[in-house]
Amino acid sequence: MEAIMRVASKKGVVIFSKSSCCMCYTVKILFHELGVNPLIHELDHDPEGKDMEKALMRMGCNTAVPAVYINGQFIGSTNEIMSLHLGGSLLPLVRPYQSMWS
Repeated sequence: MEAIMRVASKKGVVIFSKSSCCMCYTVKILFHELGVNPLIHELDHDPEGKDMEKALMRMGCNTAVPAVYINGQFIGSTNEIMSLHLGGSLLPLVRPYQSMWS
């Protein structure tokens, strides 16, 4: 869990992902379309990735990836992110992290 929190605090928006995960790709594209350049942490490229994946599951993630953190707080996985987006609640959460060119 310490490794998760260390990475999650590096940037305003952090997505824990796997490079081969199609749902991770979808969430990454959504954030880019919203003008946010999140820190993408690919668990399959990290030597601690398996342990981090297990920690995410213990923290309550239904699926380990994608796991989205905003301002150091766990927001959710694909279902939660898409629900927030469709309900209009995601944009206010990410507005402070949008680039000025979006």
